Amino acid sequence: MHLAGIAATVGALLTVFLSPGAEAVPAPLTDPAKAAAVAAKLGDDRTAGIYYKGGRLTIAVTDPAAAESVQDAGGTAEVVTHSKDELASIHTELDRLTDIPNTAWGVDPSSNQVSVEIFDGVSAADRARIEEVAAPHGDAVRIEKLSGKLERTDYAMRGGVGIVSDNRLCSSAFNVQNDSGKKFMLTAGHCMVGGYYAWSRYGGGIKLGTMVDWEWEPGDWAIVGYTNPDVTPYGTVQYKDGSEGQIKSSRWVVDGEKAKRAGTRSQDLDGIVLKPSTTVNYPDDGVTLYNMIETSHCSVRGDSGGAMFAGTAALGITSGGNYVDEPCGDTDPQPDRHSLYHPVQDVIISHNLAVY
Repeated sequence: MHLAGIAATVGALLTVFLSPGAEAVPAPLTDPAKAAAVAAKLGDDRTAGIYYKGGRLTIAVTDPAAAESVQDAGGTAEVVTHSKDELASIHTELDRLTDIPNTAWGVDPSSNQVSVEIFDGVSAADRARIEEVAAPHGDAVRIEKLSGKLERTDYAMRGGVGIVSDNRLCSSAFNVQNDSGKKFMLTAGHCMVGGYYAWSRYGGGIKLGTMVDWEWEPGDWAIVGYTNPDVTPYGTVQYKDGSEGQIKSSRWVVDGEKAKRAGTRSQDLDGIVLKPSTTVNYPDDGVTLYNMIETSHCSVRGDSGGAMFAGTAALGITSGGNYVDEPCGDTDPQPDRHSLYHPVQDVIISHNLAVY
């Protein structure tokens, strides 16, 4: 009887512990898309971006209640001072400044600031204009002086394996397709400036296709449609040693994530995303680009249009950077190298395309 009573008690306890009403511990939030959905539900006035900190996906929030909501969803939260709305408003104020070449600015979620970068060649008067906008916002804005000048990475002569139109050398980014399975190649929009619309493979001069759409300000992207039936476009990225990496998806970048870059003239396989959305002011032709990705990679002339990716995910199309005439190693050790990219996902969504 005594044993039967114990068994009954244990059974009752199990019923309590395993009942449907028991609260389960949420699975850790590791998917950037799911983290973005959690942040979107809280709103831009209570969140301040998503980034990696100590290897963990982190959602910045502006109040303890929002932090608790993130934790309830399995995420890691960090309470910060400035909301996404506030930082975006400051970014917009800076965007009203015109004709200040060799500058770049954008929201840096990991520091909870708008980061302003002033490269070589900016006058004292222009710096004063930037500081006038930044001053009222206190520590919400960080101004940095960086060496080198911002330049596009196209190269009008010769280089390694890539794509050419007459005497213009650029790089291919990713192969994509539409709902009907028709294949296209993504590259940089500024490679098209001057009427360079028909493209061939640099190695062997094999004709590839013709531009079907492009943009150079406010973005930097182009779509080339394959017209040569003898060409088979593969959904891979080729490294300088000839090996390949498969691309299976595309997405928006996450601040602080590790990424790789490959192009016609060089590659840098060890870099991070510095800012997911940066306004870029190129000096040579007065062009301003918006919502560009900034990373710590190196890039050189001829790399324009090349691929920036993480794992099997396509992220960006190479636009430019600083020190584009300086050598670039596979894992460039120089801390002052910066590169800029148009978000692949922007082109994918707006043109109903997909990587494969």
